[in-house]
Amino acid sequence: MGGLLEDWQTWGFILAGSLIGGFVNGLTGFGTGMTALPLWLQVLEPVLAAQLVSAASVGGHVYTLPTLWRAFNWRRMAPMTIAGLIGVPIGVWLLSRISLGAFKLTVGLLLVGYCAFMLFAAGRVRVAGGGAKAEAAIGIGGGVLGGIAGLSGVLPIVWATLKGWSKEQRRVSLQVFNMIVLTATLAVSLMRGLIGMSLLVTFAVALPGTFLGARLGVMLYRRVDDMSFERIVLALLLISGIGLVWSAR
Repeated sequence: MGGLLEDWQTWGFILAGSLIGGFVNGLTGFGTGMTALPLWLQVLEPVLAAQLVSAASVGGHVYTLPTLWRAFNWRRMAPMTIAGLIGVPIGVWLLSRISLGAFKLTVGLLLVGYCAFMLFAAGRVRVAGGGAKAEAAIGIGGGVLGGIAGLSGVLPIVWATLKGWSKEQRRVSLQVFNMIVLTATLAVSLMRGLIGMSLLVTFAVALPGTFLGARLGVMLYRRVDDMSFERIVLALLLISGIGLVWSAR
């Protein structure tokens, strides 16, 4: 009975994370890892949780792939995307060497820092300079974080906010960037022998929630106040990040 209850709790956390992550991803174009990972880390080991974030993110992106692929500015995003692919194997290498406590602390601090910035500094701070070299550095950082925790979008999102990208530009550019980087993360993990039956089983459980969440998010994309929703999500993420930091003690 205890084992069965534990299994049901595990599946419940996986489904809840996939539904919330898929919804936020469908609505905003990013955020699967940031919203699902705090839940999945409660019941899954770091390596498996990070792989599931990558798989679920790619699955959610596929839903809107035809439109995104045509609208993506390949020339404009090439430095960041290529650099992101370079950073992926570094992140995957680091992932297998991080303990659960360190992993929770790292992800928690990333979430707290990201949410604090977006809640209090977004719209008030702008960066006029930069260019291809700066975006390549952001891409490498995104690739490393993608390999470690499936959080490839954190640094590019902050960069897009600092540069004042429009909602449409941010959605298309970062969604395709995330899909490419996280697909590469899965490929590198497979080559390193880190992907096994556990990922296939958990992904099979998560996929329905991911698709349903993404569909609902896309349906609501044009019907909600984007700023209000973003602040609610950020507040929840901030709480999740603080919780992960606390549980890592």
